[in-house]
Formats: sequence, structure tokens, C-alpha cells
Amino acid sequence: MPDTPILRLGTRRSPLAMAQAEEARARLCAAHGWDVGAVELVPVIASGDKIQDRPLAEIGGKALWTRELDLWLAEGRIDAAVHSMKDVETIRPDIIAIGAILPRADKADTLLGAASIAAIPQGAKVGTSAPRRAAQLLHARPDLEVVGIRGNVATRMAKLEAGEADATFLAAAGLSRLGEDNVGVRLDPEDWLPAPAQAAIGIECRASDERTREALVVVNHAESRDEVLAERALLQGLGGTCHSPIAVLTTRTDDRLTMRAAIFSPDGSQRVEGTASFACDDLAAPGELARTLLDDAPPEIAVNFGQME
Repeated sequence: MPDTPILRLGTRRSPLAMAQAEEARARLCAAHGWDVGAVELVPVIASGDKIQDRPLAEIGGKALWTRELDLWLAEGRIDAAVHSMKDVETIRPDIIAIGAILPRADKADTLLGAASIAAIPQGAKVGTSAPRRAAQLLHARPDLEVVGIRGNVATRMAKLEAGEADATFLAAAGLSRLGEDNVGVRLDPEDWLPAPAQAAIGIECRASDERTREALVVVNHAESRDEVLAERALLQGLGGTCHSPIAVLTTRTDDRLTMRAAIFSPDGSQRVEGTASFACDDLAAPGELARTLLDDAPPEIAVNFGQME
């Protein structure tokens, strides 16, 4: 093990965040031929992990996942930070750059507690604090009751077991990264649209740190990066926040992306969908799709957009 690590990777302390950081370290070491000790994992307790009893949108939004790591980056206490890209604010500080997007995993959601959305018992309680999942569920099944559940994967599975809800959702990628591939039922993302940037691990660094940027670019997965940047461009065009129910599926054919996006009213009663196909490096096209969706949106939907975080 080197006396001084070549890279210090910051990460949240949750089991899933640590698993993602381990994956980032493994890919970096494999790509550069480094010993595992060349990359030090530096855990930090994020604000979002400290507050578990309220929806994220009520207590500060996605910044609660990035605030501490951003500060440590700015202070030079870490060289880079590993994030679930779906949890990273759309507008980032100028001093921070996305150094790499790792190969994206399964974008699907997993349903726990029932064999399908249709099979959830009439009037059952479904636990989620994600506006997208809640609105998409109520659009399909307005008879169901949504109850707030937050926490890491193990916490949410325990709350389901304890009867706080009859069913809940988890990301398939997160379950897989924790070795829980056999839990729940995978929901086809063509029918149940995922969250923007779901299943993508990103590594951020200081924009001015050329040494770290050169180290990270070696593990960047171009196809995944194209999808994530396109979906973040859609978010920016919509002015989406943690309160905004947004679902999107992006697929690739050769050098073109096809994006299906839907926005909802929080109660799921209203839904607007649109599709666009564009070159993989065209970040203006998702913004145009966003404008089309908002132009078609009734007031019950539009009021939840245009604020940005």
C-alpha cells in the first residue's frame, strides 16, 4: 500500500453509497493498474442521512446528499466524490465538474410486497417519499394510499416487514449493488418510467484539478454519460425540483438517443408525456422536449415546475 493514496474518494456512509464507492475504486485501480490502497475511501455523514422522518423535499432537497462532500472537495480534504447521479442537483457549483460516469446499471424500479402494480390490494398503503413514484402509482391506481417512507435500503425493507406499508419501491440497481438481486419484482421501465439518471454512478472533482480529471476520465463510460447529461438537461429545461414528479427513459441506437419523458401532478390525476430523438451530444434537444411538455401541461402539473435546484 502506498504511504500516501493517489486519490481520496469521498462518499456517503450508507451501505449502498459505500458499495458504489467500492465499485468506483475497483474500476479506477483496474484501469490504472493501481494497488487497492492507491484509492482511499473517505466516508462522510450527509445531512440527508441524518434526517429520516421527513420527505427530502421538505428539508432541503437534493443538496442534503451533496453538501458535505461539496465542502470537503472545496477544502481539498478529498480529491473526488462518488454520487448516485439521480441525487445530484441539476445546477452544480462552477468549481465542481463531473469527472466520470460509470457504466449505467439497470434503470428499472423494483416493487416489493406485490407481484405487480395491478396486484396491489385495493386501498393498500404503498410506501414512498419520491414524488415520481407516488404520482406514477396514483395515476395507475388512484385507489391506493401513499405513505411516506425514507431511509436506506435495509431501513425501507424493515419498515415494509414491520407493516408500515403493504408495498414499496426500490431501485433495481441499488438492490443489485447490495447483492439483493432476488428481492421484489422488476417493473419494466418501458411501462414504469424511471427517475432521471437512475442507476448511474458519477464521480465529481474540482474543475481546476487537472491531475484528478485525467485519472477519472479513464473510467468514464461515454454512452452512460450521454444519457445522464441528456436527462439532466431535461431536468434543467423543466425547472424540476424534489417536489416535481418527473419520469424519463432514454435509449440509444447507434449515435442517437430516444427520450420518453412524462410529468405529473403530485396526485397523479394529470399526466403529460412526450418523446424526442436526437444526436447523443445534442443537449439542446432535451430542453426543447421540456418546453413541449410544459406547453402541454395543465396548471395542476405546471405549478410544480420552473423553480430548479
